[in-house]
Amino acid sequence: MLLNTQNSYGVVTKLLHWLVAIVVFGLFGVGFWMVDLGYYDYWNKLAPHYHKSVGILLLTVMVFRVAWRFFNVTPEPSQVLSPKEKKASHYVHMVLYVAIFGMCVTGYLISTADGRSIQVFNWFSVPALGAFIENQEDIAGNVHEWLSYGLIGLVIMHLLAALKHHFIDRDGILKRMF
Repeated sequence: MLLNTQNSYGVVTKLLHWLVAIVVFGLFGVGFWMVDLGYYDYWNKLAPHYHKSVGILLLTVMVFRVAWRFFNVTPEPSQVLSPKEKKASHYVHMVLYVAIFGMCVTGYLISTADGRSIQVFNWFSVPALGAFIENQEDIAGNVHEWLSYGLIGLVIMHLLAALKHHFIDRDGILKRMF
């Protein structure tokens, strides 16, 4: 079943969830690795190109994901969750969405502050709006870095909570996304 129902997530939602999860971890890993590349390193130009390209595609997927969520039924929270867990789950998911969009926006602001567009795998380019503030790339870079650590920390907490529900509580919460 492609669409969500009142009781379960559909295939599209599950695929979007896991695709975003894999891409977020991948972008974090590449970003963490590429900041230490030397000027003469082979990957010095390629890694940022791929990082930006995948980041723009992630933004596109996230816009689709929000639209999909808006026009689709959201399954009811599991009845095994306490009211506190339901509220925490809702807020964590909202913060994850905001953080991912924040990462995409700050990445764009870093990359386009010099007025150059972003080439997405040389398929198309995303035009630059230029710098809005002085030292935009530095400020956006700091925000991007701290958002990345916060996002990964929150994703790890999300993962640990899902594993706790699966292995300790044995309540079937994790199975809803498989």
